[in-house]
Order: sequence, then structure tokens, then C-alpha cells
Amino acid sequence: MTATQTQVTFREAVIEALAEEMARDRNVLLIGEDVGAAGGVFHQTKGLFDQFGPIRVIDTPISEAGFIGMAVGAAMSGLRPVTEVMFGDFITLGMDLLVNQAAKVHWMSDGQYRVPLVVRTAVGIGAATGPQHAQSFHAWFAHVPGLKVVFPSNPADAKALMKGAIRDDNPVIFFEDRMSYGMRGSVGGADHVLPPGQAAVARPGRDISLIALGQMVPRALDAATRLASAGIEAEVIDLRSLVPLDEGIIAQTVRRTNRALVLDPGCIGFGASAEIAARVQELAFDWLDAPVARMGAAQVPVPFSPALESRVLPDGAAIAARAAAMVTGRQEGEAA
Repeated sequence: MTATQTQVTFREAVIEALAEEMARDRNVLLIGEDVGAAGGVFHQTKGLFDQFGPIRVIDTPISEAGFIGMAVGAAMSGLRPVTEVMFGDFITLGMDLLVNQAAKVHWMSDGQYRVPLVVRTAVGIGAATGPQHAQSFHAWFAHVPGLKVVFPSNPADAKALMKGAIRDDNPVIFFEDRMSYGMRGSVGGADHVLPPGQAAVARPGRDISLIALGQMVPRALDAATRLASAGIEAEVIDLRSLVPLDEGIIAQTVRRTNRALVLDPGCIGFGASAEIAARVQELAFDWLDAPVARMGAAQVPVPFSPALESRVLPDGAAIAARAAAMVTGRQEGEAA
């Protein structure tokens, strides 16, 4: 598929990345539950089993600890496994292998071993899947030295970042929001590779920086459109990765707009938004005209009820209201 010529979905973009990397390097494997003939429970591995066969697209038993451990061993042996965890919530079952083994083997062996492993997992609030299938633990892994954390928001970045993650010699946790799987967009060709750690300006602005990750990026863009109608130009930063964190673009945007609102799809308490807000304070305190603010998922288990679930994450209207209050100095909802 050629660059910027064909519109594909987020789901198709990641499949395309996997197919290209598996064709380029025979050491790349795909491992996980239902990734083979079934093509994934969200059709997120469709066609790969037919193309590469059961030796390189491996269906596993329902044992996250077992197949993540297998993948860590395969990576230490010279292969480049992409391990799929069906729901991000289930990654908890393989935490010991990721936190105490994959993240530390390189350091504990004085560089004799490396773990070029990608753990791909689906997260996201919005499909009425309830409290055990809608959590996002990206902040957990960002806290662990030795792990890289990637969280794309659109098809082009999903493809390029997956290719970059596969080629990285470190373990990478790759989060995909299920609510983005149907999003369409143009993608780059086989030579377009994006390593972890490079953020992007998704929309330029001058009045406030909306620094966002994952599902919060399209919500931030919606908020920016709403703000523009009120004469406020918001700059939207798509972080794309938590680790490494692109501190350069964070400093640049805040020094340009003098205000920052951090938007995180994870729970607001003790999460990624707090760390990013702290970095803003450290990198650009003298440029700030207002306190750094943050918005994220409510500190509650995600409800099954669609009516309640829709209230867990702030939408574009709520983000716009908070940003407008920061720019104007008025309380949210206060008349001009």
C-alpha cells in the first residue's frame, strides 16, 4: 500500500505494519489468543495467519503468564515476538514477566541479553465492556525502568509506531484504543518508521496547549474546534509515547502558548497526567500564565451502563469549557 494514497482503518494500519515487518524479517513472530485462523477477536490480526502460517502466527492457550513468558524467552533467544494480550486488563496476569524479567534482563546480564519484545493490547472506554475490560494501565508501565510505552491515536501513527516498536531492541508496551479501530486515515509506506519518543503537533495554536494521549487526542481536536469558534486558538499535542517522553515538544508548546491542559485516557489519580503536569512545571514554569490543569478518567471502576460510562471520560465540550476558563480567567460556565 503506497503512502498517503489509500485510506485505511486504524485496525488495518496495524495489520499492515505487522505484515510488512514479518515479510522484512523472518525473526518477527505473532503470539497470542485467537490471533491465528480466527484473525483476532477484534479482527486485528486478520489475514496474517493465511499469509505467514502457524509457525509464525501462533495461537496460545488462555494463559497470559504462559505466553508472555514464552515471548520473553523467544526475544532473549534472538527472535522479535509481537505478543497480543486480548484486553489490556488481562495484562495484569503477566506483570511479573514484564516488570521483573523483560524490563530488567538487559541490565542484570550486563548487556549480554536484550528483549526486543512488543506487547500489543487493546484498551478503551466506550463499548460497554464494564470494569474488567475497559481499563488502561499505561501509567503503570511508564513507571517501570526498562520498558517503553507507546499509545497512538490515529492510523498513520499506529502503523509507523508499530514498525518502530518491532525494530526496537527494548520491550515496548503498545496500547491501542478499541474506540479508534474504525478510524480511517492515510498511512505511510513500508519505509515510514516512527521510533518511540516523538510527539507531534496535531493542531497549531497560540492561546493554550492541550497535551493529549490516545483517545484524548481526537477529543482535544474536537475541543480545539469548539474553542476556535470563540476566538481561542488551542494547540493540540499528540504525545504518541509516554516512554520516552518528548520533553522538547512539551517545553516548546508551553513556551509558545503559556498555558497547559493535560488530557489522559487513564484514571486521573496518580496517573500519567500528574507526571506530565510536573514536567511542564519543571520545563516551562517561567512561561506559565496560569496553573497547569489536567483532565482524565474519573477515579471509578468503569460502569457497564452506557449512560454512566459516557460520563467517565471528559468529552470535547467539557475540555473546551475548562480550556476557555483557563484562557479567560473566568470560572467554567460564567457569562462573559
